[in-house]
Amino acid sequence: MGFPSARPRRLRRTPALRRLVAETRLHPADLVLPVFVREGIDTPVAISAMPGVVQHTLDSLVDEARRCVAAGLGGIMVFGVPQAKDARGSGADAPDGILNVALSRLVEEVGDDLVVMADLCLDEFTDHGHCGVLAADGSVDNDATLERYASMALAQAGTGAAVLGLSGMMDGQVGFVRSALDAAGYPDTVILAYAAKYTSGLYGPFREAVQSSLVGDRATYQQDPANGTEALRELELDIAEGADIVMVKPAGPHLDVIAAAAAMSPVPVAAYQISGEYAQVEAAAERGWVDRDRVMLESLVNIRRAGAQVVLTYYALEAATRL
Repeated sequence: MGFPSARPRRLRRTPALRRLVAETRLHPADLVLPVFVREGIDTPVAISAMPGVVQHTLDSLVDEARRCVAAGLGGIMVFGVPQAKDARGSGADAPDGILNVALSRLVEEVGDDLVVMADLCLDEFTDHGHCGVLAADGSVDNDATLERYASMALAQAGTGAAVLGLSGMMDGQVGFVRSALDAAGYPDTVILAYAAKYTSGLYGPFREAVQSSLVGDRATYQQDPANGTEALRELELDIAEGADIVMVKPAGPHLDVIAAAAAMSPVPVAAYQISGEYAQVEAAAERGWVDRDRVMLESLVNIRRAGAQVVLTYYALEAATRL
């Protein structure tokens, strides 16, 4: 008498029961591996702030993509690291630019078995490190940048890349690029819009990975971490302009935004577990403060539970082997 008849713990009693009633499941096909390919190197170069992650050569990139296929991953997102940079980011749309060469190679080698995604942004290619071209006063010129994005999109679509990841957070970028793609005969190229990309202190390791030249910050075009309602406006605009998939980035600090996006979006929602999130886990695990493998999988399940259908993570290959 007096003891509860409702006992939720019954369903937690054994691993088999917990597995049976799990509300969220993580599958390798949900995961996308971000990778870096660097011009002018003969062997992969380790990224000190991201243990286990490297800047690839073209050959090692293909090998990594084949591992992604074998693991059943959903896709691979490619970032280029050029030798030369200029104010316009000329290497971004050059046919012989490292990113476009890498995309062509990947499409040829694994394009039938893996979704090849291209980062569409200028920051890796500009000598000032910003995601667009600069006006005379040093600010990022939104509309002039759209012209560069359109040219970059056509170059990437020409490689056969299936998905273009518009990550620059310029106003109108999705509609402008969609129109350019359609007019040039690429109506089937998918646009992944970084719709809610927050300015964050967690991008530091990524900037080492792409050898960023950035001075200052990107607060005038990336989203303020204090704002959530603004993210919904950004999402609505990108969807209206023709985005096929929308992204929230970083993932872990913005699970509420992912959930809000999933509740309102008629298109798939993606989330990016960024370099600083990865580095935090690695650093804590190296000191013995957390169980690395457990935290890795827990963090990815949390992102899926929040509503992301697609998760970009540097853990993609490793997580896939453990699922």
